Amino acid sequence: MVAASAPGKCILFGEHAVVYGEPAVAVAIDARVSVSLEPCQGSWKLGGAPLDERHPHARFLHSQLVGDDTEPHAMVVTSELFPAAGLGSSAALSAAISAALMHREDDGDGGLDLERISHLAHNAEAEAQSGRASPTDTSTATLGGCVLVSDRREESAEWRWTRTLDTPEGERRWEIHSVSLPESVREAHLVVGSTGIHSPTGEMVAKVAGMLERQPDRMDEIARIGELSRVGAGALAAGGLIVVGRLMDEAHDLLAGLGVSCPELDQLVAAARPTSLGAKLTGAGGGGCMLALTTEPEATAEAIEMRGGRVITTSLGAPGVRIER
Repeated sequence: MVAASAPGKCILFGEHAVVYGEPAVAVAIDARVSVSLEPCQGSWKLGGAPLDERHPHARFLHSQLVGDDTEPHAMVVTSELFPAAGLGSSAALSAAISAALMHREDDGDGGLDLERISHLAHNAEAEAQSGRASPTDTSTATLGGCVLVSDRREESAEWRWTRTLDTPEGERRWEIHSVSLPESVREAHLVVGSTGIHSPTGEMVAKVAGMLERQPDRMDEIARIGELSRVGAGALAAGGLIVVGRLMDEAHDLLAGLGVSCPELDQLVAAARPTSLGAKLTGAGGGGCMLALTTEPEATAEAIEMRGGRVITTSLGAPGVRIER
C-alpha cells in the first residue's frame, strides 16, 4: 500500500485582486487530504466506483502518470477539511494523488519531485475547471508553509518556479515563491471558522468584475489589496504578527466594501476580533470561511463557535505534500 497526504490552505491576502494580476499570500493549514492506493480487482477505482467523469482530477492524473495497462488500484480518500469551503480541498487531493502515484511508479526509490507534483496538480485543477485555474492552491498544497503568488518575481520571498497555463483567454503566467516564517510566528495560531454556506467562487468573481466594469475607479481598492499582500508577506517574514493582524482587518473591510462578504462572515469576524490580532474572510466570500490570527486560540475558537461557526485551529504553515507510508 502507498499513502500520501497534502494540506488545505487559507488565503491570508489577495482574494479577488489576484484575478487582476495582484499578488496573493496563502498558508497551509493543519487539516489534510489523504489518499491511499491498494491493489484491487477489475479497474482503477476511487471511493469504490470506477474512475469516470465524476472524478476529473483523479482521471487526469491517472492518465498522466499511470495509464490503463498497469495493475489496478483503489484510491481511498479521507479529508479533514470542511467541504466546498474555499480551503483548497481539490488542490490537496490532486497533490496527494500525484505524490502517491509517482511514489508507486518509482517504487519509493526517489524523493518527491515537488515542482512536478505542483505542475501536475495545477493541470488537474485546470482540467476540472474548463481550462482555468490559479496555481495558488496547488502550490500551497505542494510546498506547505507560506506561499506568495504573483505576476512577477517578488523580493520579499524565495522564488521557487514559474507556472504557466493556456486558458481560453490566452496564456497566463505566475511566479511562485515561498515565504520563510521565523520561529516567533509559531507563537500564534489561525482559527478558521466555517459559516456552513457553500462559497460560490464563480458567482463572486463575476460580481466583482461587474462592479469594476460599472465603477472602474474602484480598481484602486483592488490595487490596495495587492499592496496588502506584499506588505503582509514582508511582515510575516519579519515575524510582525501585530502588523499582519492589522492588515487582515483592513483586507476584510476592503473585501466587504467590494460586496463579497455576507452577514454570516461579518458576524464570525466580529466575534473573533476581541481575542485576536486580526480577522477576515478567506477565499471568494459569499459564504465559506473566515480566519483569525490569534495568540488565544481557545478563546477565539469559543467565540466563533458561540456565533454558530465550526472551527479548525491550526498553526501558520503546515508541512506540504508528503508520503505517509
